[in-house]
Amino acid sequence: MTGNPVPAATPAGQAALDAVLAAPGDALIASDFDGTLSPIVADPGAAHAHPGAIAALRRLAAPIGTLAVITGRPVAQAVQLGQLTNVPGIIVLGHYGWERWQDGQVTSPPSPPGVNAARDQLPKVLAAADAPDGVWIEDKGHALAVHTRRAADPDAALAGLREPLEALAASAGLALEPGRRVIELRPPGMDKGVALTDLTRERGARAVLFFGDDLGDLAAFAAVRALRDGGVPGATVVSAAPESELPPAEGDFVVEGPDGVADFLSRLADALGA
Repeated sequence: MTGNPVPAATPAGQAALDAVLAAPGDALIASDFDGTLSPIVADPGAAHAHPGAIAALRRLAAPIGTLAVITGRPVAQAVQLGQLTNVPGIIVLGHYGWERWQDGQVTSPPSPPGVNAARDQLPKVLAAADAPDGVWIEDKGHALAVHTRRAADPDAALAGLREPLEALAASAGLALEPGRRVIELRPPGMDKGVALTDLTRERGARAVLFFGDDLGDLAAFAAVRALRDGGVPGATVVSAAPESELPPAEGDFVVEGPDGVADFLSRLADALGA
């Protein structure tokens, strides 16, 4: 590649990009979905993948050893909204790695009983906390998400619900995952960092790039740094947009939202002759 996909990179990020370019078949490129491959929208069900990003992933499917999406969404939803069946060989890990979609097949362990207990109690908890109009529950099957984006004051609503949802998660034996105007209750022991690390080892990847934009991606960014400390070149890419909650300093590269992600991936495909 002549130059970088973005104007600047940390030395570690440049080293990881160089490793991907030198041996793409040994590389793993993984990304969050919302805010990276897909623009943020008020209704999660109306999300759609950036066409340029998906086109670039299709081009990268041949030279890159492993392409993956790691998302908090259920895998079936991410695959449908992202039209990911059009990307040959891509692996989609949903519910932060709890579910896996590959070659049209979905695998996952049973949902822990704590999710069912929280499902029964959550409406009562929200009522007792005087959740304002516009707060709504997204039932993801293996997890439950409380969204405040539609409330009159989304950030105040989120802050007011944090404590009662923490108590509910603790009583049900679930992990609490804050995000962009959402708090998710999900099974413990799995996050995007664990999912990325496990996939890196499974695939024998020798270089890793991960794209993210939200608080739930911090675990994956930490995993990239841990892999790097263990000798696997790795780079974090922050998809920075007005909705992004990740400081740009978290990224070895910083791009301008899904448009920037699509451009980065496209330029990488150009450099690889794909």
